[in-house]
Amino acid sequence: MDASDHADPNGPMLYKGLYHLFYQYNPNSALFGDGMVWAHSVSYDLINWVHLNHALHPTEPFDIKSCWSGSVTILPGNKPVILYTGIDANNTQVQNLAMPKNLSDPLLKEWIKFSQNPVITPPIGIEGDHFRDPTTAWLGADGKWNVIIGSSINDQGMAILYQSDDFVNWSRYQDPLYSKEKTGMWECPDFFPVSVNSTNGVDTSVINPGVKHVMKASFNSHDYYMIGTYVPGMEKYIPDTDFTGSNTDLRYDYGKFYASKTFFDSVKDRRILWGWINESDSAEDDINKGWSGLQSIPRQVWLDRSGSQLVLWPVEEINKLHDKQVSIQHKKLDGGSVLEIPDITASQADVEVLFELPELEEAELLNSTWVDPQKMCTDANAAVRGRLGPFGLLALATEDLTEQTAIFFRIFRGHNAYTVLMCSDQSRSSLKEKVDKTTYGAFVNIDPQHEKISLRSLIDHSIIESFGGEGRTCISSRVYPQLAVHKEAHLYVFNNGTQSITISKLNAWGMSKAQFIYEENCFSYKASQ
Repeated sequence: MDASDHADPNGPMLYKGLYHLFYQYNPNSALFGDGMVWAHSVSYDLINWVHLNHALHPTEPFDIKSCWSGSVTILPGNKPVILYTGIDANNTQVQNLAMPKNLSDPLLKEWIKFSQNPVITPPIGIEGDHFRDPTTAWLGADGKWNVIIGSSINDQGMAILYQSDDFVNWSRYQDPLYSKEKTGMWECPDFFPVSVNSTNGVDTSVINPGVKHVMKASFNSHDYYMIGTYVPGMEKYIPDTDFTGSNTDLRYDYGKFYASKTFFDSVKDRRILWGWINESDSAEDDINKGWSGLQSIPRQVWLDRSGSQLVLWPVEEINKLHDKQVSIQHKKLDGGSVLEIPDITASQADVEVLFELPELEEAELLNSTWVDPQKMCTDANAAVRGRLGPFGLLALATEDLTEQTAIFFRIFRGHNAYTVLMCSDQSRSSLKEKVDKTTYGAFVNIDPQHEKISLRSLIDHSIIESFGGEGRTCISSRVYPQLAVHKEAHLYVFNNGTQSITISKLNAWGMSKAQFIYEENCFSYKASQ
């Protein structure tokens, strides 16, 4: 395989029974650069994929430097159309259309660029390099299509709204759908409804009293979102809580996760989120290994019953990869203990654990100055003993624990409530130098008086995706162990607090490999489904 950089997910959709994922891809280098294309893969189950030929290449004056990110919208008659950002010959970001050559081909292997591209160019007052990443469009009751494009003016990030009757002729709405000072350039915005009283997803164009709207923007290396109310006609978005620029702003994932995009799966009535997870090693390492960047495991998204945040959970299809299972139930973990989860492939695993806290009232007091969860996790890593915590998992660990990535919780007592802190501690993840070992942290919106503490971690060699509180808090990390690889990797449950806790139940599975097939073999893949 040639050197390649994998980045932003683009235009995910379901078409004629096949899931499609396009993504930013550099066929010439393991790093991001000029000449980015839309790579294209298809799947029947979101897990096993066929790589097709690239869908969009830089070929025309309106995208000659690169085909950057964008989205797919399904037009009436089940007609998908791509709206994407092209980097033109003047290095200006312009928006272009592409349509399938043959709608009867479920693979949608060939795409034709619209002859009148670009269809949207930067308006007066917007810099030519601050105008990109159109969203999936939604259809208003007035029959107009609506799409937002990421931009900024003087460090004020914004979602510029465009409207069209025919998806070809677009006009800018007088005001941005939303903007916020001090957020910088908004990349890869996303805007979609979520049901107020169901975990089911809804189509992007649904607007009724039974939904709230999510506004997501990628900036400052993270994916932030708000939940709020969309007022069509007035074209206003009213968030329940605004971006504050602090570490308590809502994020899909509090680790590595960026440039994400959702789509509505109409067959299983769910909204699915894809995110790009980049490397934490050096550019030199990426060049040596010949690739960089990967996609997260697709996550189902719905509104938490509190209404104040989203819940993210790996799609159910990931369970198809489950191999040998190990279970532990009602096991007391005294303070300072480490318990190995044996007999599974620890370098490629799925583990779910539920913790009970019989001594909850023993939790240490929360200092009122502790407001930044990432700093709390950094200042007190897994080696620092507390009362209730740190407890959790040691993933990709050596037998002597020289290398380990600790995903853990600490419980604090406030005046009339408890606070649950979740951390992913990469400080001892590798003996290698020149690796970013930043520790991540976030609060988990659960009350341990009424709910057990749950953790699920999906481990795959250099990536750990962790879901705390049944998906209310997610943290993904990239780690590069030198010793804890393949059969030398171990998986442990640990309790480094002074108080004992109980493993209510634990299930862990080794994971089989997903299949990746290249286009020439795709007919045998189809026959095997």
